[in-house]
Amino acid sequence: MNKLIGRKQEIAELKRCCESNRSEFVIVYGRRRIGKTFLVRQFTRDKYAFSYVGVRGITTRQQLENFALALQQYGKTSFAPSVNNWMEAFRHLRQLLERRSGRKIVFIDEMPWMDKAKSDFVNALENFWNGWAAAQDDICLIACGSATSWMTDKLIYNTGGLHNRITCRIYLRPFTLAETEEYLEALGCRWDRFQIAQCYMAMGGVPYYLSLIRPGNSLMQNIDRLYFHKNAELREEFGELYLSLFKNANQYIDVVKALSSKRQGMTRQEISQQLNITGSGLTRTLNHLERCDFILGYSSFGSKKKNVIYRLTDFYTLFYLQFVANDRSQDEHWWEHNMNSPQVRAWQGFSFELLCMLHLPQIKQSLSIGGIATATSSWRSNNAEHHYQIDMVIDRADRIINLCEMKFSVNRYMIDRDYEMLLRDRMAWFIAETKTRKAPVITMITTYGILPNKHSGIVQNEVTLDDLFNS
Repeated sequence: MNKLIGRKQEIAELKRCCESNRSEFVIVYGRRRIGKTFLVRQFTRDKYAFSYVGVRGITTRQQLENFALALQQYGKTSFAPSVNNWMEAFRHLRQLLERRSGRKIVFIDEMPWMDKAKSDFVNALENFWNGWAAAQDDICLIACGSATSWMTDKLIYNTGGLHNRITCRIYLRPFTLAETEEYLEALGCRWDRFQIAQCYMAMGGVPYYLSLIRPGNSLMQNIDRLYFHKNAELREEFGELYLSLFKNANQYIDVVKALSSKRQGMTRQEISQQLNITGSGLTRTLNHLERCDFILGYSSFGSKKKNVIYRLTDFYTLFYLQFVANDRSQDEHWWEHNMNSPQVRAWQGFSFELLCMLHLPQIKQSLSIGGIATATSSWRSNNAEHHYQIDMVIDRADRIINLCEMKFSVNRYMIDRDYEMLLRDRMAWFIAETKTRKAPVITMITTYGILPNKHSGIVQNEVTLDDLFNS
C-alpha cells in the first residue's frame, strides 16, 4: 500500500521544514514498524541530495565504507572517497552538498546504528551541523531512527554541542482506531468496528503489523496465522522489538512483564520492589518506555507525582506476554480453540480499558467537554479491606468529575443490582477519601451501550465504541 494514512500534522511539519528559508535539523523517531521511513520517503519522493541508511550490527569500518559508496552514488563520481573516520565522512558530505544548488534534503535513516562505541560519530555530526550546515539557508537534514533511547539521549536531550540544535521533532505514534479503520479499508478489509477494535487490542495501531493482515481471512484466522503458526511473524517480533529500541533491553522487558501481570497497574515503588531496580536506572527505563508509548503513567487523584500508577499500554506486548510467550501447545489454531475461554475474556476486558484510556480525546468529545480544561488521573482507595480503584477519573474545570467505568461486551451491557451497589459504594468511598467538593458522575464506556433497566439509572453519561472511532 502506497497511500499515506493519517499523519496530517507530521506531513505539515515536514513540508514546513523542506520549504523553509533556513537550515533545518529534523528528527523523525518512534518505535520499530511505526512507519517512519515510509512517511519520509512518501513525502519527499526520494528526492534527496544525499541519503544513507545505517546498518545494525556491522563495524564502524563497514559503516564508513557504505557511507563512502553513498557519497559516490549521489556525487556521481567514478570512485568512492577514502574515509577513515566520521569527521572525514561528513567533510566529504559537506563538499558534495556545496556543489549542489537549491534546497538540499539530506536523509540519514537508522542513525543510531552508525554510532558505535568509541566512534566519533556524534562529535562529527555536531561539527557538521554547528560548523557548517546551520549557517547555511538551504539544508534540511532529516535524521530517523527506531532506537528511541538513542534519539532522545543523543539528540533531543544532548548536553553537548547539539544541545537545542534540533529545529523540529516528529514523533510517530500508533494509529488511532479511526486511522486503523481507514488503513484496513484501504487494504480491502471490510470488518465491522467490533472486529477492528479486537484487532487493535491484539496488535495495536502499528501500521506494519496491520499490513500483514489478509483481507480474505477472518480476524480469527489472521491472529492464528500471525501469532500461533510455526515461525509466525508476530511470534518472532517480540525480542527484536525491544533490542531495536533500547540498550540493556532485558531491563525494559522485565518492567513490561511485571506490568503485564498487574491489571490495576503498579507504582514506581512497587516496580522497584518486585524487580529490585532503583535510582536513575529505573527512572530512565520508565521514561524511555513512556516516550515510546509502551507504558502510560497516570497520576493518582489528589496525590503527588511520586504516586504515579504505570500501566502497560502496548497492545502487541500485552497480547504476546498473555498468550504467546509461554505457549508450548504447538496448536496452530490456538486462538480459534480458545477465543471463548476465561483467559481470553479477561484479556478482552483489560485491553478494552486500555483502548479507552488511549482514546481520551474521543471520550471528551463524546461527553461534549472537549473545550473544557480537564486533568485525567486514576484513584485507589486507602482502605485495605475493599481495594476500590477507578482507572479513569476526569477532573473538569466546570466542577464535575467523571468516574469512568469501562466494560467490554458482545451485546449491550446490563447493570444488575450487585453492580449498581458496587458503583454506589465506590463513589461514596471516593467522595469520603478525596474530600472533593465537586460533583462525581458515573460514566460508562461500553461497546454497544447500556441496557436500560431499573438499575441503569446510576449511570449519568454513556460512551460507546463508535464514539472511540471519532477522528
